[in-house]
Amino acid sequence: MRLTWAQPEDLLAHEFVQSAAEGKDIAIVRARWVAAGGDPTPAVSGAGPAPATPALRALARELLDELDALPVPHAAEEPDDWEAILALLPQAPDLPSPGDDRTLGAWIGRAAGCLLGKPVEKIPRAGIEEILHATGRWPLDRYFTAAGLPGEVAARWPWNRRSAGTSLEENIDGMPEDDDLNYPMLALTLLETRGRDFTTEDVAQLWLDNLPAGRVFTAERTAYRNVLDARPIPETAKHHNPFREWIGALIRADVFGWVSPGDVRAAARLAWTDARLSHTRNGVYGAMWAAALASAAMVCDTVEEVLDAAEAVLPPGSRLAQAVHFGRKATEGGVRDGLDRLHAEYGDLHWVHVLNNASIIAYALAKGGGEFGPSVSIAVTAGWDTDSAAATVGGVVGALRGADGIGAQWTEPLDGRITTSLPGGEQRIVDLAARTAALASKRGDS
Repeated sequence: MRLTWAQPEDLLAHEFVQSAAEGKDIAIVRARWVAAGGDPTPAVSGAGPAPATPALRALARELLDELDALPVPHAAEEPDDWEAILALLPQAPDLPSPGDDRTLGAWIGRAAGCLLGKPVEKIPRAGIEEILHATGRWPLDRYFTAAGLPGEVAARWPWNRRSAGTSLEENIDGMPEDDDLNYPMLALTLLETRGRDFTTEDVAQLWLDNLPAGRVFTAERTAYRNVLDARPIPETAKHHNPFREWIGALIRADVFGWVSPGDVRAAARLAWTDARLSHTRNGVYGAMWAAALASAAMVCDTVEEVLDAAEAVLPPGSRLAQAVHFGRKATEGGVRDGLDRLHAEYGDLHWVHVLNNASIIAYALAKGGGEFGPSVSIAVTAGWDTDSAAATVGGVVGALRGADGIGAQWTEPLDGRITTSLPGGEQRIVDLAARTAALASKRGDS
C-alpha cells in the first residue's frame, strides 16, 4: 500500500530538511541513512516510488527519534507560546466597526479560488503556463479546460488525479470536496459547539469525531496519528512531523477571522489555538496571519488596508513576516517578473510549505488590486499550493467585493453548493454564511 505523508522513510527525508531549517546538526544522522541505502531526497508527492525494506523502515523510525531528540537552537524571534508571541507583536490596529455582512462573499470567494486551483495542484509553474497557452487561456481568466489540450501536453503535465473529473470548466457541478473547505466547515462546528474558549484538545476531538483520516494530509495526517497514539499537545505537532511549518494550519483559519470582524488579535488567538495541534513556529504564524487577513477583510475597504492590518499579528523577526514583506514588495513590474522573484527566493521549498505560499498570497493580493479574477489567477499561476493559496486570496477579495462583485464566470458553476465528506453531506453556501454571521453577531452582543 502506497501511503502518502506517513511512511517513515518518506518522513525522514522531509525531516532532514525541516531539522536543518531549525538549525539542528543533522550530518551524522543523514550519513547513517545514506550509508544504509536510504534516499535523503524528499518525495515531492508525499511518498517515494517504492516502499523501503523492513530493515530500512525500522532504521528510518530510529533516526526520526534521534532527530526529534536533537536540541532545537533557541530562536527568540520565533516562539511557539502565545504569551511569548504576544510580547513581540506591535500594537493591534484600530479598524472600523463591522458594517454590512460580508460572509457570503467570503465563502463564495474562498470556494471559487480553491476550485480554480484544484486541477493543477502539484503541477509546477511552467506546466501551468504551457497548459494555458495550449488551450488559448493565457493569461488565466476562467476555470481550466481540457478542451483543445494536445495529448503530448496532457501527458507531460497530467491534471491532479483527484480533481480532474470535478474541477474543469466542462465538468464542474457545484464545489467538489476539498480540505480547504472541509476545515472551515469544521471550524464552524467547533465554534458552535465549544464557543470561542475552545481548547486545542477540543480541536483534536472534533477531528476524531468528524474528519475521515484519509481526508487529512501532511502535518494534519501526522498529528491525527499522534492523537491516536495518545501523545499530548503540543507533542502532536512535533513527533515525527516534518511538515510542522507547512501550509496546513493556514488553510484552516479563515472562519476564525470571519467571526472576529475587525479584531485581528482575537482572530489570531483562535487560529493559534487550532494550529498548535499540528504546527509550530511559522506554520502557526501562517494560520494567525490568514485569520487576521479574514478578520480585516470583514471591515476594511482595500486590499492594502487588509494586508497592513494582518501584519500586526506576525512576530516581526519571523521568517513568515519576511515572506509576507517579500511578496508585497515584489509587485513592481509585470506579473511574470514578480513570480520570477518569488521563485528565486523561495523556489527551493516544497510546494506545500508555508513560506513560499504566504509570499504568493501576499503578492497575489497586492498585485491583484482587489479584483477577484486577477488575484486568484496570480495565486494559481505561481504553481505552488494552487488551490490553497487561491482559496485564501479568494476569501479576502470575495469579502471585499461582495458576492455580486466576484463575477458570474466564477460563481455560477458553484451553484451555491459545496460537497463534503463531513457529517451532514453537501452544504449550501448561503447556510454556511448565515451560520458564520450568527457567530460574529453573537460575539458582538456579548
